[in-house]
Amino acid sequence: MPSVSDLHSIGELARASGLTVSALRFYDSAGVLEPTLVDPVTGYRWYTEGQIAPARLVAGLRRIGMPVPEIAAAVRAEPAVVHQLLDAHLRRLADGLSDARREVDRLRALVDPAPPTATTLLVTPTALAAALDAVRFAVGVDPELPMLAGVLFDVESDGVRLVATDRYRLALARAGADVDGPPVRVFLPVALVDQLRPLLDTGDTWPVRLTVAGMDLRVRVADRTLTAAALPYDFPDYHRLLRKSVGERPTARRIPVDVAALRAALADPAAPTVALDHDGTTRPVTVLGVDEQGGLRLLPAADLGTDALRVGVDGGYLLDALNAAGAPQLVLELDGPIAPLAVRRPDDVDTYSVLMPIRLENLPVPGREGRDGSI
Repeated sequence: MPSVSDLHSIGELARASGLTVSALRFYDSAGVLEPTLVDPVTGYRWYTEGQIAPARLVAGLRRIGMPVPEIAAAVRAEPAVVHQLLDAHLRRLADGLSDARREVDRLRALVDPAPPTATTLLVTPTALAAALDAVRFAVGVDPELPMLAGVLFDVESDGVRLVATDRYRLALARAGADVDGPPVRVFLPVALVDQLRPLLDTGDTWPVRLTVAGMDLRVRVADRTLTAAALPYDFPDYHRLLRKSVGERPTARRIPVDVAALRAALADPAAPTVALDHDGTTRPVTVLGVDEQGGLRLLPAADLGTDALRVGVDGGYLLDALNAAGAPQLVLELDGPIAPLAVRRPDDVDTYSVLMPIRLENLPVPGREGRDGSI
């Protein structure tokens, strides 16, 4: 242990690093940068010469707004890992700036609305039908949440992204399109979506024409024209939702599954579930895990305490997502018991859905245990 004469006081380290004394105290209490010596009588903190560089690193990371847990990791990491943390933080900052710009544009339009400019897109009936089928199941039905009772059409320069959510699941799909006019986000009411969908199965090859002018919608399919008003609600910022739920997840397990086999396993009356109490009622929960070969399995209640990876989901919601994906093979992305489950198509990065997990902390009320549900 070096003597006090060889150490720096907290004030000296503050001056050398650019951190305030109060910040150094905070980073000590947070376990980020602990002093080498704390005087047991006075409580004075003392630091070595070798702690000046880490303190300067902490000061710099603090200035760019890096979260405390990542600052703690960076202080203890090799340079290559620090670079990875910096790259990830820069991406977050760029995403945050994009979010802010979108919100500023929305606020400018709210304060000083511009005359509506029409945007028209032409999309094939087949592509639009596939996109609608991929997201329709996730449309909200709660009358208390009318801002979710439709499908968002996020029109870009070369296509349209369709998004729907009911808070418990989020579905996305994309269709290429010829677009004439500026990008626009328009929230189609579910009634219009359900009127439109059957018209896309006539076998007609003429493109569907969707025209958006302010809140006015016009859809032309062959010889039929549908008109409606867009829903006057701000749809949730799905970009932000996706970054929080299925953004960069290096720890996620990506498990290929045969859709027919998984569908049959979920529909089997003997499929294992656990029963959880929720607001005084008991509900069956499907718990997903991984078998010894790395494949998906449905966990019986007896295995919940032993399986390293377990994710509770609503089995009916998972079936909906499987049916909507429209592919014989899918990839399920699992990342622990409180992380959302992603259902992805291996051949289409733009079409996927996200299911919120059911928390399994209050385990378990014994449920049906069935056989081991390996898929």
